[in-house]
Amino acid sequence: MAKAYPPIEPYEHGMLDTGDGNLVYWEVCGNPDGKPALVVHGGPGSGCSTSVRRTFDPERYRVVLFDQRGCGRSTPHASDPATDMSLNTTEHLIADMEKLREHLGIDRWLLYGGSWGSTLILAYAERHPHRVSEIVIPAVTMTRRSETDWLYRGVGRFFPEEWDRFRAGVPEADRDGDLVAAYARLMEDPDPDVRARAATDWMNWEDAVISLEPNGKPNAYSDRPPAATLAFVRICAHYFSNGAWLEEGALLRDAGRLAGIPGVLVHGRHDLGSPLGTAWELAQAWPDAELHVIGDSGHTGSAAMGELLVGTLDRFAQR
Repeated sequence: MAKAYPPIEPYEHGMLDTGDGNLVYWEVCGNPDGKPALVVHGGPGSGCSTSVRRTFDPERYRVVLFDQRGCGRSTPHASDPATDMSLNTTEHLIADMEKLREHLGIDRWLLYGGSWGSTLILAYAERHPHRVSEIVIPAVTMTRRSETDWLYRGVGRFFPEEWDRFRAGVPEADRDGDLVAAYARLMEDPDPDVRARAATDWMNWEDAVISLEPNGKPNAYSDRPPAATLAFVRICAHYFSNGAWLEEGALLRDAGRLAGIPGVLVHGRHDLGSPLGTAWELAQAWPDAELHVIGDSGHTGSAAMGELLVGTLDRFAQR
């Protein structure tokens, strides 16, 4: 089976000026003459991981990574309460991706990313299908309100104690309503202690949801620096409380626009937060997608999932 490639460093990087005060960090690794590929990170708000570079053959790929607005090395950072979140929406991110493609002189690129990244990939590809050569998604989501309700309410039936603590983190008047919207309001509170407490409570819930995964690591969400935690939770709550500014079910409805784009969907059978049904629905609606279910994996992946992803990218490198 394919193994991850050795660590590599970018040969080029910069800050993309979006024209509205945001600067988006980007970097390019691998072969300058290789097949272009864009890594679209999850979260939203997690920033790009350096380890994902190792999924691509550096001799055959020109790998582009970027930190979405407000997180990672992009500025202004969402951990700063003065950062204007109205300038951080799905539409803004799609536009940033197109601007970055043009800046780098790329005609078409492979898109790679999971979790929230898969939602953004699908939204971009359905808008600009002629700019996409292939799509590879580990952990499929479409950020429908029904999916968000499952992740922050429904799956609580498996973790009743932890979900009760998550619910107790918002004001009593909000506990029987939209918890995600309540957390979004807390993350805009002028008191830094209120924001920090809400961010901790949110991350503890995220950790609980993945705690049963066979190959998951403890504290996978909460084990990040304070500023990164604040940005992650603020951006997540902002996006999810707004349904990612997508019409409910639109990505699935418009999956026919992806016809002609080869896709590989890789999903863990033990993914409680984003159950397999979402990936199955997308595979049925997308004519050129193949779905692989990984038996020992949840949302955070496994060695078997990693090997399949590397093998898939090796296969697509030849196209």
